[in-house]
Amino acid sequence: MKRILITGANGQIGVELTSYLRRLYGSENVLATDLRKSAGAVSEGGPFDLLDVCDGAAFSRLMSSFGVDTLIHLAGILSATGEAKPQLAWEVNANGTFTALECARAAGAAVFFPSSIAAFGPNTPHRQTPQDTLQRPTTIYGVAKVTGELLCDYYHLKYGLDTRGLRFPGLISYEALPGGGTTDYAVHIYYDAVSKGAYTSYIAEGTFMDMMYMPDALESIVRLMEADPSRLVHRNAFNISAMSFEPGQIAAEIRKHLPGFILDFDVDPVRQGIAESWPDSLDCSAAREEWSFSPSYDLSLMTADMLQRIREKLHRAS
Repeated sequence: MKRILITGANGQIGVELTSYLRRLYGSENVLATDLRKSAGAVSEGGPFDLLDVCDGAAFSRLMSSFGVDTLIHLAGILSATGEAKPQLAWEVNANGTFTALECARAAGAAVFFPSSIAAFGPNTPHRQTPQDTLQRPTTIYGVAKVTGELLCDYYHLKYGLDTRGLRFPGLISYEALPGGGTTDYAVHIYYDAVSKGAYTSYIAEGTFMDMMYMPDALESIVRLMEADPSRLVHRNAFNISAMSFEPGQIAAEIRKHLPGFILDFDVDPVRQGIAESWPDSLDCSAAREEWSFSPSYDLSLMTADMLQRIREKLHRAS
């Protein structure tokens, strides 16, 4: 990767990945794009342009003018928001991905596509979900993710495009609050633990979902994109995860630092239904074997770091 364009740079992954890649490859070599410009490091720490990923002409102009050799395509509507606005979710997540691949093909650029555990469904094996298995998701977000996985495979097979991708679990970060995802509770619980000493979960007790701390996710993207292509059997949609837990377990870890923390439940049937259709745990052996995937954070290490970082962040804001 030498000249990188990121779509959806103001999103939960994009905010941190933009800064991470600029530190690694030089600020001048990472062009961040999004529908809107927001104050902060994404738009002020290096090149930034407005971009609607469904506008192929504008997309192609940016790819050409910046001399892009790697496209990090993060733009998308998240799961819970997608169920409220399925037509918009399809337009952005499926049609936007098709446009991104066409623009990358014209530019001869490599593509990173973020898939998700949402690409599975209620009939997928829920424990140690295999890399290659039944995928029949019941959300528009999941359907679009499967579409993106297949499109990336197609563009590699038909055009030789260097497409690579990961199936992300829930991602946990102190930098940017998520917006409209089913796994968002695992971020909000930390903020409420520090600021309120209590949290009301919309996900039911005992509901396991795979998760990963953002530093591991960022490293995984770079490690995959820099991997020797001769090792990549799958190329796209690698299962990755660092931990699997349910709300009570994360609360127990928080209580090691904040003994008075209280966890209550007010289950949202929409997001609970989505969560129950997803795997409890993933088989990540293909990622380990093909590009040496190796996360650093477990639930204990992540919890200690999250609470410290959030305290510092809230203190700076006060």
